[in-house]
Amino acid sequence: MLGRTLREVSAALKQGQITPTELCQKCLSLIKKTKFLNAYITVSEEVALKQAEESEKRYKKGHSLGDLDGIPVAVKDNFSTSGIETTCASNMLKGYVPPFNATVVQKLLDQGALLMGKTNLDEFAMGCGSTDGIFGPVKNPWSFSKQYREKRKQKPHGDKEDSDWLITGGSSGGSAAAVSAFTCFAALGSDTGGSTRNPAAHCGVVGLKPSYGLVSRHGLIPLVNSMDVPGILTRCVDDAAVVLGVLAGHDCKDSTTVQDPVKPFVLPNLTDVSKLCIGIPKVSSFHYFTEIVSSQLQSTDLGNRLVGFESLLCHFY
Repeated sequence: MLGRTLREVSAALKQGQITPTELCQKCLSLIKKTKFLNAYITVSEEVALKQAEESEKRYKKGHSLGDLDGIPVAVKDNFSTSGIETTCASNMLKGYVPPFNATVVQKLLDQGALLMGKTNLDEFAMGCGSTDGIFGPVKNPWSFSKQYREKRKQKPHGDKEDSDWLITGGSSGGSAAAVSAFTCFAALGSDTGGSTRNPAAHCGVVGLKPSYGLVSRHGLIPLVNSMDVPGILTRCVDDAAVVLGVLAGHDCKDSTTVQDPVKPFVLPNLTDVSKLCIGIPKVSSFHYFTEIVSSQLQSTDLGNRLVGFESLLCHFY
C-alpha cells in the first residue's frame, strides 16, 4: 500500500481496503525503523493518529474531503505549524511553537491530510546538503539499500551507519528522505535556489518548485523573500500535480500570490515514450572565475537517436 500513488491509496481508502489509522500506523512504524536517517526533527504521532481517527469517521459516512483525506504527509521544519515546535534546525528557534499554521500546511490539513511530523534541514534552509542543522545530518535512504551495499561491497547499515552514508542534498533533505523511505506519501520543502529539486534528485523522488506566486509563502520562515517558494516532494509526477492542485491559488495573507483563479492541474497520458527526447549536459566542473563557454552537448531520445545541440555553460564565483 505504501508504494501506491496518492490516487490509488485514496481509492483504497474509499473502498475500505485500508483505514486511515492503519495507513498512519504503517508510516509511523517506518519512521521508527528508519530513525537512523535523521529525516525528522519532530514526529507528531499523537496529532497524526487523532487526524487519522477523524478521517476514518468521514470515510465511514462517505464524506471524504478529497484525494488527500487520510494521506500521511510531512512538513519541512521551516513552515509554521500551530501547536508543534518549529525550529528551522537552529538553536535560535528551539522551543518556538507557532500560534498558527502556514497557509500551505493549513490547506493540506483542510483536505484531511495526516501530519506525520516536521523534517530536518540545513539551518534556516541555508545549505545544499542537509548537513548543517543543529540536529545533525540527514542520511540518504539509498545509502542503506541492498543495491548500494552490494555495489560498494559493504556490510548492512547496522555495522557502518555512522561512517558510510550519502548526503540527501538540501536544504529540504529531510523531506526528500522521508518520502524516499516511504514514511509519508508527500512532503513540503522550500526552494530558493534548488532546495527542493536538489534533494529530490539525490533521493530519487520528484521535486517541484512551483512558479513564484502560485503558492502562498505565508508562514514559511524566509531565507530570501523574493525567491522562496514552497516546494513539493512526492514519489511520482502525478502525485506532485495532485498536491499542487491543493496548494496553488491566491492567499490574502501573501500579496505576491496570483490573483486569478487557478485551474486544476491535469497531466496528459504519455503512452508513446519513444517520442520523448532527453538532454544530458556535460559539465566537468565549476571554476572560481567568471567565464561563459559554448559547449556541444549531446542527448539521446528513447528511439535510439542522438541529438546534438548548443548550450551556454556558465562558470560562477
